[in-house]
This record gives sequence, structure tokens and C-alpha cells, in this order.
Amino acid sequence: MKYLTLSWQSALALLFCLGALASLPLLADGAPAPFSSQTTTLVVIIIAAAALISLTALPPLYSATVLLLASFDAAWLLLSGITGNEGMATRAFLLLIAAAWLLAWRCVTLLSDLQPLSNTGKSFLRLLIPAIFGAWILILWEAATRGGGIPFVILPPPSTIGVRIANSLPILGEDVRQTIFKAVLFGYVVGCASGFIVAILADRVAFLRRGLLPIGNMVSALPIIGVAPIMVMWFGFDWPSKAAVVIIMTFFPMLVNTVAGLSASGAMERDLMRTYASDYWQTLLKLRLPAAMPFIFNALKINSTLALIGAIVAEFFGTPIVGMGFRISTEIGRMNVDMVWAEIAVAAVAGSVFYGVVALAERAVTFWHPSIRGG
Repeated sequence: MKYLTLSWQSALALLFCLGALASLPLLADGAPAPFSSQTTTLVVIIIAAAALISLTALPPLYSATVLLLASFDAAWLLLSGITGNEGMATRAFLLLIAAAWLLAWRCVTLLSDLQPLSNTGKSFLRLLIPAIFGAWILILWEAATRGGGIPFVILPPPSTIGVRIANSLPILGEDVRQTIFKAVLFGYVVGCASGFIVAILADRVAFLRRGLLPIGNMVSALPIIGVAPIMVMWFGFDWPSKAAVVIIMTFFPMLVNTVAGLSASGAMERDLMRTYASDYWQTLLKLRLPAAMPFIFNALKINSTLALIGAIVAEFFGTPIVGMGFRISTEIGRMNVDMVWAEIAVAAVAGSVFYGVVALAERAVTFWHPSIRGG
């Protein structure tokens, strides 16, 4: 009967614990609020015990749960102690943070190998694994900035950015409404819809397809910093000029992808439709458009990020005193870097949600596609 299992992450975490014990204390001499001996002992015990448990032949789910709790508990104790002692971290502190990170790595490895039987379990794992990964990016960021004494004006820690977000919700809400709910959504819908309609026309009319696609490739290469000032001069400083930039950025990806998708159906299927005496529009609706859906959704996902980038950058060239791009350009001039990072974080979350909604729609519409069925 097998009682032990091999794990290089757990073994290395144990070695890091031994190295930390040999390098104590966790903070340099003169730290305003040094770690207590009880806290140091507790952190070492948590990491070492979890590493040893993960080396036993427990069910993977149990081991992963222990590793998850231990890694975050140890990280919380270490980060709580380094706050107020910026720049005072020693080698022992860094070794213990690295050991906790290795436990989280082992946890993610075990979770990735699980095969839940229910769809709920599969969906939960698809959310949990990237959540752990993302949380540890923030933890390492926090430990590096505070432990290394990096000036906050250069790179603020995530906790400072979180506090700024919490204290600036009304300002951030107005910026989101101006940039996303006005410029991005309007430009995205109009740009994608017009690109799709023109793609249908280009597929129907040969000279449009041959003449428009090369122009589309050329326009797609235009720099946004050259287009944005022109749109501001044409449409004014408010959100319509930003929506115009978004329309330009989203039109041609949709056009090119839709034209390519309309050619994705096989010759045998098209011949079969002809034997059924189907005309152009019947073939388009029943065969070619369904076959083009993966291409169309690929364009929609690409445009979901391009639209946000285009609107924010366009606001650098003229906007009312509201908007995410305006706030970033203004606050960086005042050296309020935490507010700049707060806007970046909100934009990242909004872009991820936007992309996720499109991806969910894709799974619902193209459920028959092998890439979706395989997922």
C-alpha cells in the first residue's frame, strides 16, 4: 500500500522553511514593528505541516484543501507583519513567502488533475484555479513592493490600490459610465454590426470582396494615436468622438473574420444545398452563417478588448472632465499613481467581464462546435 507521494513543490517548500529558520529574523534590525516569535513559529508550522501532509497519500481533494488554506493563512500572516515595515524584509521573509507560493502551486496542480463528475464541479474548478493563480500574483506583488521597499510612486502595492478604489467609487463610477457605457458599448455595437453587414455584401458582390479587404487590412494597421485626434476634431470632445474611434477599430476585424468564416463551409455541404434547390439566402442562413459563427465570435472577442483600449486612448486627446482615459492622463501628471492603477484595475475587470459575456454567448450559440464540446 502506498503511503507517500512525490511532490517537488512540497519538498522545496520544506527546504525553504529550513533555510528561513537558519536566516531568522524575518525583518532587519531596527524594524518599527518586528514579527513576534509566536507569529514566526506559527508561519513555519503552517507551511511545514501542510507540506508534509501533501506528501502523504491522502485523496487529492483533501490535500488541495489543506494546501489552499495553509498557503493563504501563511501569506496573510507574513503580509500583515510586513505592513508598516516596508523595505525591512530579510532573506527569511522571502523564503517563507516563496514556500507558501510553492504550496499554492502544488494545490493548483492537484486541482488541475481532478475530474469532477458534475458540470457544477467542472465550472467551479474552472473558476477556482485562475482565482488562486490571480490571488497569488497579487500576494507576490504585495510582498515584493512592501518587502523590497519599492517607492509607492513607482509601483503601489495592491492593498493601496484597493483602498483607493474603495475611496473613489463615485469618481470611478462616472468614469465607467462615460467611457464604457457610452463610448465603448455604442462603438462596439455599431462597429461590429456594420462590419458584419458589409461582410455579407462583400460575400455577395465579388468586386467589393476583392477591393475592400485589402483596404481593410491597410486601415487596420493605422495607429490609434493618429486616428483619435482626427475623430476629436470631427465629432467634438464628448463621447461620440471616442465611439467613432471604437467603430473604426472594431469594423475591420469583424469584416475580415466574417468573410473568412463564410468560406468555412465545405464544398460538399454547399453542393448538397444546391441539390435541395436552395437559393443564396437559404444557403447563407442555414449553412454558411452557422459555419461562420466561430469566426464571428472570434472577432467579437477580439473587439471586446480593442473597443476598451480604443476609447481610453482616444480620451487622451480631448474629453470632458470625466472618463477613464482623462483620469489616467490627469492623475499621472499629479503623481497620484494609486488612482492611475485604480483606473487600470477597473478597466481590466470591465474588459474581462465584457470578454466573459461574449465567451458565454459563444458557448450557447456554437455548442455544436468541436472546440466547445471538447471543453
